Amino acid sequence: MKKIALSLGVLATALVNAQSIKTTIDLVNVKNDKVAVTMDLPKMKSGDVKFHFPKTVPGTYSVDDYGRFVEGIKFFDNKGKKLAFTKVNENTYSLKNAQNLTKITYLVNDSFDDEMDSSKHKAVFSPSGTDIEEGKIYLINTHGFVGYIDNMQDVPYQLVIQKPTDFYGTTALVDQDKSESTDTFTLSNYAKVTDSPLMYTKPDYITFNASGMDLVLGVYSPTGKYKAADFKENLEKMVLAQKKFLGDMNTNKKYAIMLYLSGGDGPQIKGFGALEHHESTSVVLPEMMPKEAIDKTITDVVSHEFFHTVNPLKTHSEEIHYFDYADPKMSQHLWMYEGGTEYFANLFQIQEGLINKDEFLQRINEKITNSKNYNDTMPFTVMSKNILKDEYKDQYRNVYEKGTLLAMCLDIELRKLSNGEMGYRDMIRKLSQRFGENKPFKDDKLIDELVAVTGYPQVKDFYNKYIAGSQPTPYMEYLKMVGVEAKTQETPPIFWFIKDPNQTGYDDKTHALAFDESSALSPFAKSIGFKITDQILALDGRNIDIQKIQDFIGYTKTIKEGQDVTVTILRKNGDKTDKIQLKGKAVLDKMNVETLNFKANPTQEEQKLQNQWLTGKK
Repeated sequence: MKKIALSLGVLATALVNAQSIKTTIDLVNVKNDKVAVTMDLPKMKSGDVKFHFPKTVPGTYSVDDYGRFVEGIKFFDNKGKKLAFTKVNENTYSLKNAQNLTKITYLVNDSFDDEMDSSKHKAVFSPSGTDIEEGKIYLINTHGFVGYIDNMQDVPYQLVIQKPTDFYGTTALVDQDKSESTDTFTLSNYAKVTDSPLMYTKPDYITFNASGMDLVLGVYSPTGKYKAADFKENLEKMVLAQKKFLGDMNTNKKYAIMLYLSGGDGPQIKGFGALEHHESTSVVLPEMMPKEAIDKTITDVVSHEFFHTVNPLKTHSEEIHYFDYADPKMSQHLWMYEGGTEYFANLFQIQEGLINKDEFLQRINEKITNSKNYNDTMPFTVMSKNILKDEYKDQYRNVYEKGTLLAMCLDIELRKLSNGEMGYRDMIRKLSQRFGENKPFKDDKLIDELVAVTGYPQVKDFYNKYIAGSQPTPYMEYLKMVGVEAKTQETPPIFWFIKDPNQTGYDDKTHALAFDESSALSPFAKSIGFKITDQILALDGRNIDIQKIQDFIGYTKTIKEGQDVTVTILRKNGDKTDKIQLKGKAVLDKMNVETLNFKANPTQEEQKLQNQWLTGKK
C-alpha cells in the first residue's frame, strides 16, 4: 500500500507541475538591484494572450501600478523564439496568435528605491512594496514580482525561490524541497500567490505556538540593533489575547510576521505600517524607534492585521472574492473591513486586560478628534466604493477614525437592543458563520444580511443614517448610554506645522522633520505656503537635532502670535531637492478640545451596559 500510494503521489505531483505556472525568482544572480523572474507556462487556453501585473492589490486601496517596476520583458514560444507583443499600459501586455507561448522573462526593480524619489510617481505604501538589497534583504511582496495571464488566474503556481544558502525565508508557506539553495512552494492560484509574502535575510527569527497556532516572527534590523527574540514576550502575550478574543472566529493553524526595520544606510522610506494576508503580515517600522514603542506598535498595528483574518479575508463581498487586479472594483464596506477591524484592535486590549478603561476611552477620544479632519457628511459607502478616484482618496484615512467609531456605536446599539446579549463581535461571528472564505456576500445586500443575523431591523436604520447616509454620527448619544460624559476646554494656543503634532516624523537621511501626506496643515503652515511634502531643516536658524528634539519643541513654545518666523525647508523640484526659506508671521493654533470621562455616578442601567461593553460579557 505504501508503495502504491507513493507512486500515485509522484504521478499526481507530475501532473500538477505540468499544469502549473512555474515561476522562478532568482535572488542569487542579482545585478544593479534587479531580480530576474522566469515564468514557465502550461499550454495556453487561447492564441490571444493578455499578461498583467497588478494595478492594485487587496488591502491597499490605492493605484500603485506594479508593472512600472518591470523591465526587459520577453515572451518565448516552445522553440525558444521571441514573440512580438504590444504594451497596452503600465501593467498589461498583449500578444496575438501566441498559442505556443511557453516562457516569460523579465527583471524587477524594487519600490523602496522608487519611494525615495517619488517625483514621478505616487510612492507605493512600504508594507505593500518591495526591497532588493543584495546580501542584506529581499522583501518579496509577491504581487510586485509575479504577473498573471487573463483567464488563467485559477491555474496553480509553483513558486521557486533561488536563494543564497545562508539566507532564511520568513513566510507562512511550506517549503517542499530540502535544498539549501532553493525553496519551492505550490500555490493553488494567483490570488494565493499575492496573498503570500516572503522576506529573505540572514536568519533572525523566533517561533512559538499560541493556542494551537504556529507563529513565526522574522526580523530585519539593518544595524543589528534588534533581534527577533527582543519582541517575543510582548508578541506572545498579544497573540494569546487575540486568540481568546476571537474564539472560533479564527481558525489559523499558522501565521507569519515579517518585521522590516528601516534605517542604517538602507532605503529611507516613509510608509510605516503593515499589510494583511490570510496567514501573514508584512510590517515596516523605523529602526530608530525605542523597543517599548515597537512593542506598542506591534500590539496596535500587527493586531489590526491579524484581525483581518476574520474580515475581509474570510468574510467579504464578491468584489474582494473575485478581485480584478487589472481593473479593480471596490466594495462599499470599508467601514467594516477597516473600521470594524481597527475597533477590534482596540476593543480586545480592554477586554483582555492589556489596557485599562481610561486608556481605551482616550483612544476613542483621539479618534473622534481626528475624524473631524475629514468630511463628516460624506456617505462612507460612497467613499469606499470610489476610493481609487482622486476626489475620494484623501478621505481614506477616516476609515481608521470614523470607521472605528461607527463600529463602536453599532456595538453599543446592539447591546442596548439585546439587553447586553449581543454586540458587534457577535454580529461579525454570525456573519462569518453565514458566509466564509469561499462564499462571498453581495455587496449591496450586506445590510440585509446583518439584519438577518442580528434579528434587529434597527441595524438597517443605523446603517442608512450614518454609514450609507450623510448624517453625522452622534457619538455622544451612544457614549452617554455607557456612562461617558464630555467636557470641552480650550487648549493653550500652540505653534506647529501640522494640526496634530503627534503625526510628525523624522527622516534620518536628511535630518529633517517629515509629515504623512494625509496630515492637515496648521494655519501658520498654510500662511507661509508650506507643502505637506516639504521637510523642515530648521526654525529661526535652529537645526533639527533628533537627539535634542525636546529643546527644539521647547523653542516653538516660546513663539508668540505675530512673531517673525523663518522656516528652512527641503522641497522636491522634479529630480532635484531645493533648500529654501519660508518667512511669515507666527499664527498660533487655538483649539477647543473635548475630553471624555467615565461618569463618577452612572445610573444602574448605564453601568450595566458599560460593563458589558468593556468586558464583552453578557
